[in-house]
Amino acid sequence: MTLSTQFLTMLAMIGMGCFFGASLDTYNRFLKRSRRKHWMVFINDILFWLFQGLSVFYVLFSVNLGELRFYIFVALLCGFAAYQSLLKRIYLKILEVAISVVVSVGNAGITFFRLLVIRPLQLLVTLVFSLFILIGRGLYALLKISLSIVLWTVKIIWKPFQAFFLFLWALLPKRIKKIVEKLYNKMAGIMVRIKNYVINIANRIKNIKS
Repeated sequence: MTLSTQFLTMLAMIGMGCFFGASLDTYNRFLKRSRRKHWMVFINDILFWLFQGLSVFYVLFSVNLGELRFYIFVALLCGFAAYQSLLKRIYLKILEVAISVVVSVGNAGITFFRLLVIRPLQLLVTLVFSLFILIGRGLYALLKISLSIVLWTVKIIWKPFQAFFLFLWALLPKRIKKIVEKLYNKMAGIMVRIKNYVINIANRIKNIKS
């Protein structure tokens, strides 16, 4: 290993020591161990240390093809110590500012999304629903008026026939009137029975569904 390679290896490992310190602070900032379950913290710790080990090995392999020397561990400790003494406070302040900026931007984005997308959709749905209700009420009123006109017309047309049938009824003999009344009463009784039968069937169907 040449001197230049050793020098680059030292610088790279010092940088990885600083990177490890920053990664550890960032990891602890977002993990919040007191709020997490122990098994989740354990899994996250394993993944974190695995990532750090792979990162150090990748950088070491890129610089000197993965040759391990004692000074490599010393350089890592020096980088970590330099971060703790010189860069930690600055990095934590920058991290908090970055988190605040991201949270503010996210909240602003959510607010704009609600104002520009969700709110117009709600207004559009409300407008369409109100329009359907208005159309339904208009059709109901039109149907009601039409039925009243039809009933009024039928009443007017029926009055002459009613008077004619009453005149004929007055001319009929009493025996025929009694026969007609009996037939009418029988038909009325049959219709009442049919109506009650249909109502009972409908009630049974409702009870089965419920």
